[in-house]
Parts: sequence; structure tokens; C-alpha cells
Amino acid sequence: MSANRLYQTIAAKLRKLIEDGEFPPGSRLPGERELAERFGVSRVTVREAEIALEAQGWIAIRIGSGVYVKPRPAQASGGLPDVSAFDLTAARAVFEAEAAALAASNIDEAGIAELQVLAQALCRRDLTDEEAGDFDRRFHLTIARLSGNPVVEYFIQQIWRMRSDLPRVAEVYARVCHDDGASRADEHMAIFEALRSRDPVAARNAMRYHFQRLFEAMLEATESQALEEIRRRTQQDRERFLATTRI
Repeated sequence: MSANRLYQTIAAKLRKLIEDGEFPPGSRLPGERELAERFGVSRVTVREAEIALEAQGWIAIRIGSGVYVKPRPAQASGGLPDVSAFDLTAARAVFEAEAAALAASNIDEAGIAELQVLAQALCRRDLTDEEAGDFDRRFHLTIARLSGNPVVEYFIQQIWRMRSDLPRVAEVYARVCHDDGASRADEHMAIFEALRSRDPVAARNAMRYHFQRLFEAMLEATESQALEEIRRRTQQDRERFLATTRI
């Protein structure tokens, strides 16, 4: 293999490790010597590969400090846009409501049985947050698959990638889902019942209501967090003022 082709191959391998999460954004890559031993190449080849990745926007080389992974460039293959939890939820309300309507028209007995297991699992009170999140994801992605349209399924899969992989989105969802489990379980069961009835209009409306409720819960959680931050800062200011008066 030519020298030019070799550094490109190593760059591709490093990028794959970054994409797979072994080296998440903000993390420091191992040193040249360690990477050279790992890939069985020279340190010069590793250095050339890192320079190529820096030019592509994947990493930042800081002299005297090391090589750090940058946030994923949106234009790169597999990159995600930087969106808010509210933007994402608005998009989910559109895509997933229509997916539910399509699924209601196409669903068979096997699909009904599959969704029933997931809907009933979400009603359990002994679920951890992680277990509830997994059942939630499987429930929604199953509906996307049962829509019968691979394009719809693909877009909803990407939406769920954003929901899970974008830190500020995942943080808001985690906070809301932890505090609103019972209502969400009832809403998922209502969606399931509409699908079991093979009623597209009812399925669409049930899914829309689910996201309307989620949106309202997100607003309340965000407002509550903002108020708590104001209280914390006010308390700090009060303590500083009182300390000053005691001098």
C-alpha cells in the first residue's frame, strides 16, 4: 500500500472509532506511539492521518497538550444537527403522528401483538428510567416500521438518534420522563388501542396528544429549572450581602 493510501486508511479508521463513540467529543486521543502500535504503522503515518482529520473538522491538534475530538461536523456523514429538545419534539409530532396513521392502516396481528407487549411493559411501575426509555424507544420505532414506508422509518430513526445522542436534548427528555412516567404510560396505551382498532384518525390524534402533553411537560420542567436557578442565585447574593454587612 502506498504511503498516501496508508495515512488515509488510518484516518478512516480513527474517524470510525470517533463515530462509534470510542473517542467522544471533547476526549483526548491516545498518543502517537500508542496509536502507531495499535494500527501497526509508523508515528509519521499517524501524524499525517491526524492532520487530515483536523482539516476535515474531526479533531483539534493542540501543541503541547494533545489531540482532542471536536463536536461532530454537521456536514460529515453520520453527523447530527444541533437542535433543541423543543425543535425535536415539534418534528416528532409531525412525523410520528403520520407514521401512526399509516401503521393503523397496515398493521397485522403480529404487529398488534408486538406493540401490545411493549405498551404493557411501559405500564409497569417497577421499571428503571433506563428500562422505560428502552421500551419507549422500541415502541415508537416499531410503529415507524409498521408504517410500511422505509423513508418514514428512516427519518424517525434519525430523529431518535438526535433524541438519544444530543446531550442537551437527552438531558431535557431524561428530566421529563423521570417525573411523568404514569401519564406517558397511559398515552402509549391509548396509541396502542387506536392502532389495534386500525383507526388511522384515532392513532394520529393519540400520537399528537402524546407529544402535546410531552411539550407541556418540557415547558414546565424548563421553567422549574429556571426558577430554581434564580432562587439559587438570589440566595448567593443574599449571603454575599449579609457577609458584607458583618465586616
